[in-house]
Amino acid sequence: MTPNGNTILITGGTSGIGLALAQTLAAQGNRIIISGRRQALLDRITAEHPGITGYALDVTDAAAIPAFVARVVAAHPDLNVLVNNAGIMLGEDLTDPAHLAQAEAMVTTNLLGPIRMTTALLPHLKAQARATVINVTSGLAFVPLARTPTYSATKAALHSYTQSLRHQMRGSAVEVLELAPPAVQTDLMPGQATSPHAMPLADYIAEVAGLLAQDPTPPEICVQRVGFLRRAEAEGQFDAVFRMLNG
Repeated sequence: MTPNGNTILITGGTSGIGLALAQTLAAQGNRIIISGRRQALLDRITAEHPGITGYALDVTDAAAIPAFVARVVAAHPDLNVLVNNAGIMLGEDLTDPAHLAQAEAMVTTNLLGPIRMTTALLPHLKAQARATVINVTSGLAFVPLARTPTYSATKAALHSYTQSLRHQMRGSAVEVLELAPPAVQTDLMPGQATSPHAMPLADYIAEVAGLLAQDPTPPEICVQRVGFLRRAEAEGQFDAVFRMLNG
């Protein structure tokens, strides 16, 4: 992925990693489009950051996605990068039947959302001279956090989907990347924004920006702090890392 001159759509771009990435990529000379569910928040962000454009979208609304993509592509025909970032993380007690609603919400947001967005936008991306799809997974795709089982499972599934998409796009103009964060200081989970065990957001984004600027860009954007999760199984450390992660 070239570091500048792109037109980039970031779903879930109103907070956390999505917003920080939007600001950083805009400062590097890219045109940024963010989506989110709350129009008022989008209006505030775009007013504060003139280089960022916002469109309302709930990625769980399957019927809304094709119309959203058509609207964005009509307004931004040079759109060439999709960042599937929108996601939710909820704790679950699998012995409580009430967890099913939480599980279904995470599957719809974290897995079906990126699949639907990619499907809707791929014909446009394939027609560009160069294009990129970036799927945001997690270090928990490789070693699950047992108190967030469905979140971990959706990220593992998105990792697998990304590998297959990359294979099917070989020989095309579409580059497929995976961004797999460690725990980062955001509001994804209660208390995470101030957790000493989570990576400071600014440090994370700075390291990610450096990886994205490499030529060639690595297919998996993994900062050093997530490496122990990514390599756990290959290094024969899965059980030990699982125990460390889950107590």
